[in-house]
Amino acid sequence: MRRFELALPDSVEKCLDLLARHKADAALLAGGTDLLPQLKNHLRRPACVVDLSGVKRVHVLEADKSGLRIGAAVTARALERSHAAGGRYAAIAESGALVGSVQVRNLATVGGNLCNAAPSADMAPPLLALEAQAVIAGPKGERRVPLQSFFAGVRTTVLGPDELLVELVVPDPGARSGGTYLRHTPRRELDIAVVGVASQLTLTDGVCGKARIALAAVAPTPVHATAAERALEGKPVTPEAIERAAELAVEAARPINDQRGSADFRRHLVRVLTRRTLTTALARASA
Repeated sequence: MRRFELALPDSVEKCLDLLARHKADAALLAGGTDLLPQLKNHLRRPACVVDLSGVKRVHVLEADKSGLRIGAAVTARALERSHAAGGRYAAIAESGALVGSVQVRNLATVGGNLCNAAPSADMAPPLLALEAQAVIAGPKGERRVPLQSFFAGVRTTVLGPDELLVELVVPDPGARSGGTYLRHTPRRELDIAVVGVASQLTLTDGVCGKARIALAAVAPTPVHATAAERALEGKPVTPEAIERAAELAVEAARPINDQRGSADFRRHLVRVLTRRTLTTALARASA
């Protein structure tokens, strides 16, 4: 492994100073479950590694009347066990519970999962379905980017080399809202999704007031199944409506054939997992 400078800033401002100084030669360290293997395999050769463990703001995890704040360095295990991430935000906790093993989840962070920008990232679909925004700090101040616009391609985001993902802000979905996240993997643990689906429903006066369905591992970036969402909104969520939405969700998928599954198999999984997640989301919203 190549030698590097290790920096231990205690504020977002000091992180930004380091990034401004080193730019592409800097790497951010939160849990290290992605970065350390990259360093060992010489996929990255940073001159400076910026350790975020001392930056309090990136560790915040709290809910209030306006919604849920998740710091970029919050671990998957913390999300899995958090009361703040339960209830109407249950899909987020469920996605955290599916990352790697318990040992991995104690290190892996939501920011790392998103910034690594793998098409199969488990934490992305629930956050998309809950309309989260990424809070990004940079030399010109802070900006908010809808998570849908955060991913620019495979392993690529809108973050500049001198910018830092600080936190995710998730608006309160409101009363009578429920959601869930499911994925299919060949193995129960320590595997990545062949397909992942998150669904979030909000009921209003006996019909679907809002529907959000997000898919992972079926396109270069996580995607919304917008046609399926529109088909549900303003109508009673019947088994027939769910089945129709599951069929329409397939249209949003652009899967590939690879060693982990064929494109046709992935389309089948989108249909099945959309049906299952919508059924659970409806039950939770109705409870």
